[in-house]
Amino acid sequence: MTDSKYLKRTIHKEQLESRFLNESRNLRVYLPPGYHEVVSYPVVYCQDGEEFFNFGRIATIANQLILDDLAEPFIVVGVEVDTSVRTEEYAPFGSRFEAYTRCFAEEIIPFIEQKYPVRQDPRQRVLAGDSLGGCVSLHLAMNYPEMFHRIISLSGAYYTDTQEIVAENDDLSWLDVYMIVGLQETHFESDLGVYNFVEINRSMKELLLDRGATVRYTEKDGKHIWGFWQKELPDALLYFLRA
Repeated sequence: MTDSKYLKRTIHKEQLESRFLNESRNLRVYLPPGYHEVVSYPVVYCQDGEEFFNFGRIATIANQLILDDLAEPFIVVGVEVDTSVRTEEYAPFGSRFEAYTRCFAEEIIPFIEQKYPVRQDPRQRVLAGDSLGGCVSLHLAMNYPEMFHRIISLSGAYYTDTQEIVAENDDLSWLDVYMIVGLQETHFESDLGVYNFVEINRSMKELLLDRGATVRYTEKDGKHIWGFWQKELPDALLYFLRA
């Protein structure tokens, strides 16, 4: 992706005042080549927004996919997070989880939809997240099924609480999840302990399939790092946005 045409990206920075979080939240918005306000676009909402843009290089990847006519033009919204409270916001047992998920669905989505011509069909909104970002994306879909049907999960951190909540659902046939995990993630040390992410993701895949969800599941050589996830982002985006 060294071709200069892929590097000419349009990225806006926005700031939202959240009544649920009682603070401001920074957003990054990537606009596709040829962007025009009279055209409507699919949209990808990313947890860990700063990392998706800086380490995942999602804007450059999106440019390449669109300019090479592999994907239809789409918008990317990166929702930034303070890493010191990330677990509290992204994990279902976190003290800020309810406030964050309400902010996301009830404040961030309307804010973006008022300012940018993104499509409002739940099949045209994609949630993307790595590790606990995948976890909170799944919870957002379950909490707001009228809004979110599609998830990109990069090595999702689906701990016991999340698996129990998924198990309580009888019907997830409306849900479509792209899951990938690295085969070297069998002994990952997180702030909550040491976990086998391969087994966690295999279990979640089976739970989702048992409840009727559509799941594209892949295991590849890789570690729990952006060096792995960045390489997988093009296929993940094309799964939902192929031209």
